[in-house]
Amino acid sequence: MDHTAPASISAWELMEPIGQPIARHEAAFVEMGGKFYLLGGRRMNPVSVYDPVTNAWKNGSVPPVEIHHFQPVIYGDRIVMVGVMTGPFPNETAVDRVLEYYPQTDRWTWGHAIPEERRRGGAGAVLADNGKIYVVGGIVNGHVGGYVNWMDEYDPVTGEWRVLPDAPHQRDHFQAVALDGKIYAVGGRHTSGETGQYFELVVPEMDIFDRATQSWSVAKEPLPTPRAGCFAMAHRRDVIVLGGESIVHVRAHDEVEAFDTINENWRALSPMQIGRHGSGAFIFDNYIYTCSGCAFRGGWPEMTHMERIATEQFA
Repeated sequence: MDHTAPASISAWELMEPIGQPIARHEAAFVEMGGKFYLLGGRRMNPVSVYDPVTNAWKNGSVPPVEIHHFQPVIYGDRIVMVGVMTGPFPNETAVDRVLEYYPQTDRWTWGHAIPEERRRGGAGAVLADNGKIYVVGGIVNGHVGGYVNWMDEYDPVTGEWRVLPDAPHQRDHFQAVALDGKIYAVGGRHTSGETGQYFELVVPEMDIFDRATQSWSVAKEPLPTPRAGCFAMAHRRDVIVLGGESIVHVRAHDEVEAFDTINENWRALSPMQIGRHGSGAFIFDNYIYTCSGCAFRGGWPEMTHMERIATEQFA
């Protein structure tokens, strides 16, 4: 099977690689320099690296601490992680520094300290075209409580941390998207172990931050399938939301939905073959890829499956 050339397919296809990655969830899945990286997840997992040229997986180094519940950012020659959780359920804590991974040397390093009063995990993090990383939402007390609507700007060069206006809605367990000068916070929930509501309090509204005016608005149409643990990405003028978990059913969501930022409306796209939450997605060589995560609500079963779909289906 040719795993790199684009094809005319209208449905997701499961990949058949050589070897398997380390199964994990609440992790990150990104592409950098033509290779795919699975990072973090609960436990001390080594990086799993997929090479689309050889169609094979291999394992790299282990991070200095357990890391999970984060959205990675590609910055120059490294993968930057900010807004990260560490430790066991339900009393996870926020990592107090930025963590960086250098794929070319398979090396982990600590970056700048995060202001104590702005530390949280489960946040959305995106790189904007001004070279700054924007961190939105998150939760300060693991799965117990303390979900926030904070918005911060982090300069990965100087370490400067700037507090911006709060978003309209608090949320955690989600991913943000940067597109055309705006930051989109979509999906997520209010995780409240204090009240036993881990999955119920989903946030359907999508908040939009305009960097030019430094102000927030709320999309007229909410996310059609409210869910947390979802992952998001930009494609052309769309914000695409994939997977997730909710109280609606035990299996993870397989829904894929796209928000047209010009017409400001949602549409359903082809669902994934396997519903999953706690992972990531990206575009490479005219395909959208996703991998790993959990197939059911909560922390089980962790998967190794990778699937893809041609982007022409999303035109």
